[in-house]
Formats: sequence, C-alpha cells, structure tokens
Amino acid sequence: MAKRFGGRFSPLGRAQTGDDALAATRPPPRPIHHPLESRTRWITIMATPLLLSAFWQAPFGLVMQLLAFGGIAAGMMLTREGLQAEATYDARRVARRPAVPRKLFGGILTGLGLALGSYVPGAELGAGVIGVAGAVLHWLSFGTDPMRDKGMEGIDSFQQDRAARIISEGEANLKAMNDAILRTGDRRLEARVNLFAATARELFARIEQDPGDIAATRRYLGVYLQGARDATVKFSDLYAQTHDVRARQDFETLLNDLETQFAAQTRKLVQGGRTDLDIEIGVLRDRLAREGLLRPASAPTPEAGLEVPMTMDDLLIPRESEKQRR
Repeated sequence: MAKRFGGRFSPLGRAQTGDDALAATRPPPRPIHHPLESRTRWITIMATPLLLSAFWQAPFGLVMQLLAFGGIAAGMMLTREGLQAEATYDARRVARRPAVPRKLFGGILTGLGLALGSYVPGAELGAGVIGVAGAVLHWLSFGTDPMRDKGMEGIDSFQQDRAARIISEGEANLKAMNDAILRTGDRRLEARVNLFAATARELFARIEQDPGDIAATRRYLGVYLQGARDATVKFSDLYAQTHDVRARQDFETLLNDLETQFAAQTRKLVQGGRTDLDIEIGVLRDRLAREGLLRPASAPTPEAGLEVPMTMDDLLIPRESEKQRR
C-alpha cells in the first residue's frame, strides 16, 4: 500500500523540535571496522589463480594448489577477524587482549599457503623461503595482535566479566528495540529510539570504564531496558495497525523519561568518581603533610605573616616602584 511521505520539508509536515532534529542527524550505531580489512579481500582474490589452475595439474599438483588457496583464504579470514578484534580493542578505554591471536595464526597460514603454492619437487628450500617471506610481509602489512590488557589495572576480572555480560544483554535489548520500531515505518520514531540507544550506550561506556559501578546501575541495564524493549514491541504492533496518536505520544514520553533517567545516572557515576578522586587526593596530601614532606595549605608561612588581599594594580606595579612609594 502506498504511503504519503511526510517530513520536515514536506508541505504537510510539521517542523521538528530540537530533539527530533538532533535524533534525525544521528545515524544508528554501526559495527567497528578496521581500515585494513579490505586488504584481506584483495589478497584472497589475487590467490584465485591457484584455485583456477589447479584443475589442469596432475593429482599431486591439484592437491597442493587447492591446499595453497585454502591456506591463503583461511589466513585472510583469520586476519580479518583479528583486525576487527583490534579495532574493537582500540575503540574501548578498558579492554582485554584478544583470547586468540588471529592475526598471528593468519600470517602463519598465509605463509604456509604460499609455500605450498610455490612447491616444486627438488626445490623445497625455495618454497620455504617464499613461505617465510610471505609471513614476514603479512606481519609488516597488518601488524601484531594486542598482547596486553588495556586499562585493567585495579579492576576486578570477575566484575569485568560480569559487566561485559550485562552490557551484552543490554545491547541485545537495544537491538530488539531497533528491530521492533522498524515495523512502524516511521523514520522519526526510528531516530527517537536511536537517540535513546545512544544515551544508554553512554552509560554502557561508563560501566566498561569502571565495572565497580555495576551494582548501582543493574536496574537500568536490566529491568528498565527490558521494560523499554517490551513497551517498544507492543507499541510497534499497535501503531503499525492503528496509527494511534495518543499511543505515540505516550511512547515518546516514555522514551523521554527513560533518556532523562539514564543521562542522570551517567552524570551521577561521573560525579561519584570525581568525589572519590578528591577524597584520595586529600588523604594523600594530609599524609604527606604529617610526614613533613608537604606543607599544609592552611598553615601560613612564618615570613608571610598575615595574608593581605591583592588587587590587580598590586600585581602590575613592579617591586621597585612599590619600595619607592613606601
């Protein structure tokens, strides 16, 4: 069934509010990609002559060239996954190193595939040199896998795993909301849900940075997000059939309230971290003062006497002029 188009520049469309305009300019979240991912595809394509010419070889040559192409293709697949894992690792402030060094194994498979593809009976050394050279070039082109955790100092691994699991469930709820709102066919509603998802992901990022705050946000990442998902599913089914204006207003009001609460909780966590930092700094300064390594800020110096407020003119007048004036 044909639908009438309505939007900001449509004659029948109404002007967007500030939140609507901001939501419309924010694209939905996209998966993180590494800039070198396309190289793996091109290398796999360049290895296709091994696959095509294999069927004109003797049985031994057929097997060797098929294994060579399979090794290069598998190596590029592992390398692409390793690049994606590295991009995710770089995008996060707190991250663990990949459990499997995919780029390392990808380089080994690539070198093995090149060695098998260039193998000639009686020239085993040359094939080995080509394989080693291919593995080295792979390392120079794609680099190594992240080998150490980032930002994990002082973070409980159990809390980190728990936070990762809960955030994964929250991302699943946000994805379900985005999938459900697509059934309405309304771009403004889709943009509104994406705006709420962006606010929720700011809270996710805070939890990833400090998993110790997971206890204070468990309701937001669990109960509230599940409720928002269920409400979005029911609203989408109803609005797709009836286009009820009252239901739309109630749903947008719900998203506004949830977004306000999520943003407030994120600010609360940030302010709480600042308070903890101020306390730690104050305790350390007091300890240094007790040990005689730091003079307390409240204690006046013997030479200073009483502190006299200074004006801008006092700061600009040179000391010699001040002595002459005295």
